[in-house]
Amino acid sequence: MGVENGDFSVNVTNEEVVAAVVPMQEHWLPLSNLDLLLPPVDVGVFFCYKNPISTTLGDNGNKMTFGSMVGTLKKALARALISYYVFAGEVVPNNMGEPEVLCNNRGVDFVEAVADVELKCLNFYNPDDTIEGRFVPKKKNGVLAVQATSLKCGGIIVACTFDHRVADAYSTNMFLVSWAEMAQPTKPNNAVTAAAATAYRHPCFRRSLLSPRRPGSIHPSLHHMYTPISEFPPPPASAATALLSRIYYVKAEQLHRMQFLAATRTKLECFSAFLWKMVALAASKEENGKRVVAKMGIVVDGRKRLGNGDKESEAMMECYFGNVLSIPFDGKPVQELVEKPLGFVAEAVHEFLMAAATEEHFLGLIDWVEDHRPVPGVAKIYYSNTKEGPAFVVSSGQRFPEDKVDFGWGKVVFASYHFPWAGEAGYVMPMPSPLENGDWVVYMHLAKKQLEIIESEAAHVFKPLTWDYLNQ
Repeated sequence: MGVENGDFSVNVTNEEVVAAVVPMQEHWLPLSNLDLLLPPVDVGVFFCYKNPISTTLGDNGNKMTFGSMVGTLKKALARALISYYVFAGEVVPNNMGEPEVLCNNRGVDFVEAVADVELKCLNFYNPDDTIEGRFVPKKKNGVLAVQATSLKCGGIIVACTFDHRVADAYSTNMFLVSWAEMAQPTKPNNAVTAAAATAYRHPCFRRSLLSPRRPGSIHPSLHHMYTPISEFPPPPASAATALLSRIYYVKAEQLHRMQFLAATRTKLECFSAFLWKMVALAASKEENGKRVVAKMGIVVDGRKRLGNGDKESEAMMECYFGNVLSIPFDGKPVQELVEKPLGFVAEAVHEFLMAAATEEHFLGLIDWVEDHRPVPGVAKIYYSNTKEGPAFVVSSGQRFPEDKVDFGWGKVVFASYHFPWAGEAGYVMPMPSPLENGDWVVYMHLAKKQLEIIESEAAHVFKPLTWDYLNQ
């Protein structure tokens, strides 16, 4: 089967299912209340490696080939799935119509492919053209799909697609690190502590950590942030093509400058504020655009908020597998965002962000979901009516473990999450640069006019990601 797009093709050479080494007893794993806030969407992630063919494999001195690399990936995957058995199951409805994971060790769909293109020729700046539909697999069944692609230059791209209802980025990062460690079980991993490594290998699936309270307590702000999905019409079919994906890099000095202009706020808050101003500026160019409201949300991880001071609970939350996310947001008039200084906007970001960064917020969110079941809830920011103004979400990828995903043929040259979802709201994820120099790599999924403003008005900040940058 060939996938042709642009000036190169990707040909699938083999498809099979990889299951855990040890057969698992079939059982059901319910989704937590926080998992139930996620719609059925898939998220992709990919890792690019230079030509490792000249490297020896193991102690026998055999040269590394694509076949031997695929064999290493599959064996390590089968071992990793023993602990991360949820990824080898499938999501099915229970008797209430709610999704649950059937842990039956059906396995992970594994695709082998060959691409007639060199790594240096890939246009990372425009992943819609070079990554989407080529290197990141479409998940047809199960919870996780994997694709390994051999490149013309001898390089390799390893990519995954996973069901977001089952895992957030934190959980997937744990799995990716464990998978890489299983590929090199005798190699000491100096990048993580022994305690952290243990947490990566042994995920926690204890759903009781996210149980609702009796009686529940719901803060009024949660009704502003979330709503039953029945109150929203399905997104228009054209929404998937209304947004474009781009990848930029932002130099460390630009991030420091944003912090300087916004005084004491974090880099993420300052960066988000700057981007909020850019999106508002794009909206202001439209007819009557200054009268609309621009909304921005930021994903908050609740793991550190839910330990409640108990060391055992904190340790379990640190390795908890599932979704522990909330998306607070705010909306401001476009004209105000354009005219106010960066420091003012950063303060607004800090205010709505801190309101959700508490234990009570997440406990209340769990109670809110319980109060509406079995009708699923959704974050309003994801389903905002863009006719009323632009909306986008920022999700920090600063814990993206690309430096730890080494399967035995060297470190990652470039890696990124890939989430061209079909909603109308945009999505932005800043990640650390693989150069480890303080720069950020930023994946953006925004409207064309917003990207045009970003590239014209903030070209000094957002630089298109190129192979030359990655090979400084």
